[in-house]
Amino acid sequence: MGASVSFRCAGAALVVALFGPVSAKAADADTALSLPAVLRALTDWNGVRSQLERDGIKFTFIYYGDGFGNPTGGVKQGLGYDGRFSAILDADLEKLAGWSGAILHASGQQIHGTQFSAMNLDNLMTVSGIEAPVSTRLFNLWLDQKFGQFDLRVGQFTAAQEFLISENANLFVNSTFGWPLLSSQDLPSGGPNYPEATPGARLKFQPNEQLSLSVAVFDGNPAGPGTGNPIGRDPNGGAFRLRDPPFYIVELAYQHGPPEKGEAYENPNQEAMAVGGARQTRGSELPGTIKVGFWAHTGVFGDERYDTTNGLLAVTGGTPFVHQGDYALYAIVDQTLWYVPGGGDRGLSAFARAMLAPDDRNPIDLYADGGLTFKGPLALRPDDTLGIAIAFARVSPLLSAFDRDTAAVTGIPIPIRNYEATIEWTYQWQMATNWYVQPNLQYIIHPGGNIPNPTTPGSTSPIPNALVLGLRTMVKF
Repeated sequence: MGASVSFRCAGAALVVALFGPVSAKAADADTALSLPAVLRALTDWNGVRSQLERDGIKFTFIYYGDGFGNPTGGVKQGLGYDGRFSAILDADLEKLAGWSGAILHASGQQIHGTQFSAMNLDNLMTVSGIEAPVSTRLFNLWLDQKFGQFDLRVGQFTAAQEFLISENANLFVNSTFGWPLLSSQDLPSGGPNYPEATPGARLKFQPNEQLSLSVAVFDGNPAGPGTGNPIGRDPNGGAFRLRDPPFYIVELAYQHGPPEKGEAYENPNQEAMAVGGARQTRGSELPGTIKVGFWAHTGVFGDERYDTTNGLLAVTGGTPFVHQGDYALYAIVDQTLWYVPGGGDRGLSAFARAMLAPDDRNPIDLYADGGLTFKGPLALRPDDTLGIAIAFARVSPLLSAFDRDTAAVTGIPIPIRNYEATIEWTYQWQMATNWYVQPNLQYIIHPGGNIPNPTTPGSTSPIPNALVLGLRTMVKF
């Protein structure tokens, strides 16, 4: 009998997965059959999971799957897939032990797939925010304590989960719309960013609903020194490094207009959020958020063009001049522009984000992105979201000069690194609460920042611009 029910549930889930509900309202109905509901039922053995939640222990499971193909451009044409399964535990310590305002959070990830950007494009802004070398790893392990207007978090986590976030940019699939390329390229091991969580502490002060100030410190090299992908140096997420020069980040956020309700778009860097656009209370002023911040790293960084004797690195092949410390400044704006009359929270929103870092010690010294999102473009699909965005990252002028120096010394014309840009169009189709399918189209300009095509040794031609067709699915249960 139990097996028969399981097979009927699985079959029904497959039908819904293939065809989906007719409307978002049907998808949100408590009695509607959906993939998250079926998976939730299958993982609630004898009601144990539900009982644990009543006791204060909550489990959340999330699966992301990204399929891609590039019919033109890149290093090679073909298909690829990147996937990630996350298991998350949240323990309410007030319920469990009478510890008021405290939460314990832990998560692990199983990352798999072909690493599409690395294999097909060799670009910097990876087309999937979940792309990483195959591994099964610990991600988050932290304790959070709230007291009055303060919130303290200590343990292993990432800066990308709370800092440098544009809520509207989170809709998009490309990794740079989560943790911007400038930070991932300029910081050791990519900085405290997926998939490399690292020990740290964050203090948030929120005197009112509109204003907040967050300050955090992390170990400055999550995977430790070395070459190649950081996962090769920290294969299971358990490095727990504490002695590297620290990384600091500070952010001031101001929210104006009516207070927001609900959560923003699901993003792989942020765990266990609700799906769909941010829901706002209507009012005379359209809501928006302004953030300004900076990060600083206290380690040492090599010069992009000059050696320790002030000679040209391309000529001498010597040791780069060493700079003490690094930093970047940034600003972010998220703004609702227009509501559909009588359409609830259906409307048009925009985001813009900019970053600046010193050009002498960083491969990327200027970054900017921006875009538009439209919540509920169709009246019958009020929880779907349509979006278009563009991101631009400038290669440091000193690094470009290094390439010109190299060409002059060797007498061989080579592409000069200058910038990489990405344009993404996407449509997030909400199949049901906590379940969506998201087709996306990306165009990658100057993959790798305009580097020589690695498929042809000694090539003097850059990697061709690439068109990428993608499809993401996400289910949370």
